[in-house]
Amino acid sequence: MIQPMTGTSHSAMEKWITDMSLEQSLTADIVTAMKAKDQNRLTALRMLKTALTNKSIEKGRALEGAEELQIVSMLVKQRKDAIEQFTKGGRQDLADKEQAEILILNGYLPASASDEEVEAAVTKAIAETGATSAKDMGKVMKAAMAGLAGKTVDGKKVSETVKAKLG
Repeated sequence: MIQPMTGTSHSAMEKWITDMSLEQSLTADIVTAMKAKDQNRLTALRMLKTALTNKSIEKGRALEGAEELQIVSMLVKQRKDAIEQFTKGGRQDLADKEQAEILILNGYLPASASDEEVEAAVTKAIAETGATSAKDMGKVMKAAMAGLAGKTVDGKKVSETVKAKLG
């Protein structure tokens, strides 16, 4: 039986719970998936935990929050690429498996930026940088991505929006 933390106020305990790192919450989710015998979820969570652990070992230190989210985003992108390849190869069963993994991984990412938010960030970035042509695309992309920090953003969508606005 787990004993409650002694000598800790209720608000300090809440802070401890909400400050859990992605890796800690992932471990708890793995245990929950094991108990529920949810093999698909368990496989995806273990894959994510392995990727985080490998990167942490590679860096020789614990990962920061932004680094953890970057790894989750990378795994989602890999799954999207795999879906494309499996669909081309006529393997819908494998594409569906990858799609299910994406749904699980997305649960560990911040909310995605809406089309309106991307549009607004690009418009603001163009105004801030004084961009007038496609030559300024790099500056605009950098400013737009900075404006969308804290949200999950598809760089391809931002790039297409910038191209459309700069002509």
